[in-house]
Amino acid sequence: MAGLKDINGTYSIDPAHSRLGFVARHAMITKVRGSFTDFEGTASGNGADPSTAHVEVSAKATSIDTGNKMRDDHLRSGDFFDVEAYPGVKFVSTAVKVLDDETLEISGDLTIRDQTHSLTIPFEFMGAVTDAFGNKRIGFEGTTTISRKEFGLTWNKAVEAGGVLVSDKIVLEIEISAIEQE
Repeated sequence: MAGLKDINGTYSIDPAHSRLGFVARHAMITKVRGSFTDFEGTASGNGADPSTAHVEVSAKATSIDTGNKMRDDHLRSGDFFDVEAYPGVKFVSTAVKVLDDETLEISGDLTIRDQTHSLTIPFEFMGAVTDAFGNKRIGFEGTTTISRKEFGLTWNKAVEAGGVLVSDKIVLEIEISAIEQE
């Protein structure tokens, strides 16, 4: 199997086979999972020189989906994403560091509600294959935790037993399948 050092060129995210997800604690006793369903992105670089790599991903905030229409409408409102004023979520890399042939770290700027903060996401390289249609694909999975309050997502309510309705810490779950562009 090809390793990270063997990946060269420009790749576009295949949204049909990728997921930009998140997990939040609800009422401090359970987890709510969701994702953005309308997104795009590219990655480019030379595996022999990771400093040349660049990644950009953007999602439409209106595409947030937790499987519950009432909750999704609330997340789109001014209490959370305020999609009328801030229609997009964006990540732009600032550095890529290869740790070994299966692991890399992508550092960059995440922007939500016009609040931009730097973060580093560790990614596991899942492999490179040629699919049934002759496309060269690469796969990555990464997870990191952010504070939603840092991005202006501050709405909350106290719960009777103590704690709050929505956790501040949000786990981002990223699963990417990308296709090489010619």
